[in-house]
Amino acid sequence: MAVPIIYNIRSIRVRWVATSVAVFGIAGVVTVFVAMLAMAQGFQATLVASGLPQNAMIRRGGANSEIDSALALDQIRIVANAPGVQRDAHNNPLISPEVVLVISLPLRNAPDRALVQIRGVSEKALAIRDMVSIAQGRFFTPGLAELVVGANAAKAYQDFQLGGRPRFAGRQWTVVGVLDARGSAFDSEIWADAVILKQTYKKPENLFQSATVRLNSAGSFELFRQALLKDPRLSVQVEREVDYYERQSQAVATIIRVLGVLVAVVMSIGAVFAALNTMYSSIAARSREIATIRALGFSEGSIILSFICESLFISLIGGLIGCIAVIPINGYSTSTINWQTFSSIAFSFRVTPWLLVQGMLFALVMGIMGGLPPALRAARLPVVVALREL
Repeated sequence: MAVPIIYNIRSIRVRWVATSVAVFGIAGVVTVFVAMLAMAQGFQATLVASGLPQNAMIRRGGANSEIDSALALDQIRIVANAPGVQRDAHNNPLISPEVVLVISLPLRNAPDRALVQIRGVSEKALAIRDMVSIAQGRFFTPGLAELVVGANAAKAYQDFQLGGRPRFAGRQWTVVGVLDARGSAFDSEIWADAVILKQTYKKPENLFQSATVRLNSAGSFELFRQALLKDPRLSVQVEREVDYYERQSQAVATIIRVLGVLVAVVMSIGAVFAALNTMYSSIAARSREIATIRALGFSEGSIILSFICESLFISLIGGLIGCIAVIPINGYSTSTINWQTFSSIAFSFRVTPWLLVQGMLFALVMGIMGGLPPALRAARLPVVVALREL
């Protein structure tokens, strides 16, 4: 069995020009395939990182997102006194009633505008979301038209750098701080005092869109949830914050993955045909050699296996080249639209080891598809006819 396989591997080196067409075709497919999956992985990781298992988000019953939710101030007070809510050193509940709006802002390095999410929060927002910190400047002063902006938003929009004086909604604002949200969706948001934001956009004073609560522990969630669901004064839905953001990420991530697979499949058809052409040409040029191997006693099964191994070796080289080519995009930042809120969100490509494994498996599948028909033809070559040509 070893002789035909070694023979096939050596023939790749001899016919390297024709082989390289199949190799780089497969490499291109793997690069696109892994890149699209890395995009979906990065987007999903950014949103999931925005939630904490110890936090709970409360919205109006039936609301799919914060944008289409509404909570009255009386309801928020009931939520604040529910069992399981953590309290600070002054015995005040750690709850942040919030207002979420999507506004259009001019980009810093382009003539276009983009939609950005602006979040009205309370002064307890940082205590509740402890993975978010102030990287530069300070937190806004309640009651003043001050902003703290995510690191990505500070770079993307005009006048939103530290000390900037942007003007929107008929009010002059001052950027007093830049957030470090550790790569989460909050890096793409703008935060302001909820009361000032509602006044600016003429929203009802006693209405918010959501409330984020810090619980005593992740295990307190079910106790907290049941207490709110059983309260006849409330009609709300209670969700772990991490679950809410994971659900938000699924639609866009799924679309990116589906598109990536479709593009890769279309491209793979060309790569498979290149592999088929390479293998068929190789077999046509080696018919007498194959017949000699058969005459030495190697079975049809041995010939089929050896030529499939040759095709797999070609696809393995292509897969490795494709994976190496896609690694540099790991960490590359881009942005897309969050279809739940229609706001722009920045994220980074995440090329993980598992994605590279998937790319290699995809390459091997193309190798089998491109190698099996030529292998069957090689095994069925008429030995006597081929040997007469010697």
